[in-house]
Amino acid sequence: MPHPLQLAAPAALLAALCSFASLAGDYGRGDDGYGDRHDDRGFPARTSVQLGDRPFFLIDGLDDSRLKDKLQSCKAGPFYKSNFSIAHRGAPLQFPEHTKESYEAGARQGAGVVECDVTFTKDGELVCRHDECDLHTTTNIVDTELNASCTVPWSGPGSSPKCCASDITLAQFKTLKGKMDASNPNATTAKGYLGGTASFRTDLYNSRGTLLTLRESIALNKKLGVKHTPELKAGNPQRLQTVFGGQEGYAQAMIDEFKAAGVHPRDVYPQSFDVRDVLYWIKNEPRFGQQAVYLDDVDPSSPNFPRLTLEELKQLKKQGVKIIAPPIGVLLAVNSNDEIVPSQYALDIKSLGFDIITWSFERADLRNGGVGAGFYYAFDPTGRALKKDSDMYKALDVLARKVGVIGIFSDWPATVTYYANCMGLK
Repeated sequence: MPHPLQLAAPAALLAALCSFASLAGDYGRGDDGYGDRHDDRGFPARTSVQLGDRPFFLIDGLDDSRLKDKLQSCKAGPFYKSNFSIAHRGAPLQFPEHTKESYEAGARQGAGVVECDVTFTKDGELVCRHDECDLHTTTNIVDTELNASCTVPWSGPGSSPKCCASDITLAQFKTLKGKMDASNPNATTAKGYLGGTASFRTDLYNSRGTLLTLRESIALNKKLGVKHTPELKAGNPQRLQTVFGGQEGYAQAMIDEFKAAGVHPRDVYPQSFDVRDVLYWIKNEPRFGQQAVYLDDVDPSSPNFPRLTLEELKQLKKQGVKIIAPPIGVLLAVNSNDEIVPSQYALDIKSLGFDIITWSFERADLRNGGVGAGFYYAFDPTGRALKKDSDMYKALDVLARKVGVIGIFSDWPATVTYYANCMGLK
């Protein structure tokens, strides 16, 4: 059975291509690899999605090229949900992350898979937050009475609050409102501390940010008709021991929520940066472990940060890991002709037969190209290939066609959904 996130070949190639590796190198007909779009790609009947203006704006800004011609040829749609498009925390380019509104926006933009980062409250309930201790920047907690419950409360200008989901009960957690992940450390009021949103994002949708439990996010995903990719976040070891009896109990608790909700394992991609979690699921929950994703925490902005060696990658493969997810910046490079190409690290991972997912598209300010774009585009720090925001589609094209990734996390899924539909990626 093909992997549920596997690239869907255009119809003209199905007879000729018999492996994912060969498919990743070409997604269409014709010598240039840019084939005609077909309506008979074998996709099941689906509801069309809403992409808004951004993909069209970015594509119009591309320099004349075969890629631009191909993408513009699809502008009339129709556009459908794609498992290649993964909603990273929902749609946090504009919506407060890990909120009902953000998840709905990600699904509306055609993400076939939606992420809930999983952490826990003081009374052991699993909730959707990017970090156990990020409430001071992702919610309004410091401007409420619950500020006093924080591990380190906000106390005035220059203070460094630390507010954890595990500081409060679920009932208290549910009284909070999500907001854009940002802060103004020099603010003189708690309300002022809640500001600081980056200029390429927006506070326009901060008026409503409904926080969710993992259980509620599962129900919402089922209602929206999307798959699930829960990420088990690291937690304070002492609190994990008290609440779950340790790391394994925590990892099991996350899977138990999906089992209790009757979710089929093929619709779940459990993920973690902690390889112990991944190996636990493979051994103890093999049906869910088949699609467990090992998140590679390599830092592409640091040349001295260790990459996994070939031997370490081989060991992961031997232990049953099938999907590995490094960040975008470590999978790409710029060659002597100022072209974006797969990195050697990407080629090493691919050579061992791993499926590859990457993160996170639309999470950097590319209005000035690669210059100053930071972590995700550290492969092009001087902007040799990435000269403007539209050029992100050049990076996406290489990730899809030449690296062969099977899915991409995005903070604005519409940009990836457009590409996936145009290129026949299921």
